[in-house]
Amino acid sequence: MQLQAVTGALEQIVCYDKTGYSPLELAGQRIGCVNDIWRERLLTQEAAIFREENGVLKALDDEPDFAARSATLAAAALRWRDAGWLNGWRDEQFTAYFTDGTPAFAMERAAFRPLGLTSRAVHLNGLQRMADGEIRMWVGRRSPFKDVAPNRLDNLMGGGIAAGESIQIALEREGWEEAGIPPTRLELLPQTALLLAERPVPRGLHREWLYVFDLWLKEGEIPQNQDGEVAEHVLMPLAEVEQHLVNGQFMSDAALTAIDCLARLGYWGDDTALHALLAGVRGVPGTDTAGR
Repeated sequence: MQLQAVTGALEQIVCYDKTGYSPLELAGQRIGCVNDIWRERLLTQEAAIFREENGVLKALDDEPDFAARSATLAAAALRWRDAGWLNGWRDEQFTAYFTDGTPAFAMERAAFRPLGLTSRAVHLNGLQRMADGEIRMWVGRRSPFKDVAPNRLDNLMGGGIAAGESIQIALEREGWEEAGIPPTRLELLPQTALLLAERPVPRGLHREWLYVFDLWLKEGEIPQNQDGEVAEHVLMPLAEVEQHLVNGQFMSDAALTAIDCLARLGYWGDDTALHALLAGVRGVPGTDTAGR
């Protein structure tokens, strides 16, 4: 086992320098976090939407409801795309939430990171117990044709929760698209973990709640990708998964999910440093974290 190396890898995933970011508020509630580059852009180019007060960015003072806010920000996101500020445009909407869990607005997925908004995603660990009792993990390798992180390793499944979509619907949709898992195998699956992934990215700040589920596959159950986004699924011994985690071959959110899963399985025992890092990003499964 490579406990020290894994702990170091996890520290790189969950720890970052939080200076250089300004909080973003809507109707007196914090909803995002903006880096200095985007702060300057918003204040100079989008002064009709954003203003600054005591070091805090305030947004959408004149928009009273979900629909109006969503329309205003949809137009703004198109301007940012046309100005060359946004890449990875998806034509997919995510929902931003107030701290009490009330939906605040929907916005193009690619614009969430510039504003440091909190998105949501489902992740599925695929596990299998071999005849001799050994536990192995199904790991996906992303397609070499993906625009983002081609050929990187992933969980059995991972995907964003779109605007208007429930956690359960997203789990079943992504489970089928990425791994060919029938919805009936997932409809009663309990959530096993809740993780907050947060890190700087070139576009801004990635902040996402990961709703994590563990699926135990039986011998003969072979994941089959349906949408072309996954090149293959490989059933790996946990020691091999660990090596790929140390080597940085997993995508960041998938690495966090896999490390948490192996820790819950007791693979590294009760190491204080590793579990302290995980405790800092764990929520309570089944709780409403939409606006946190």
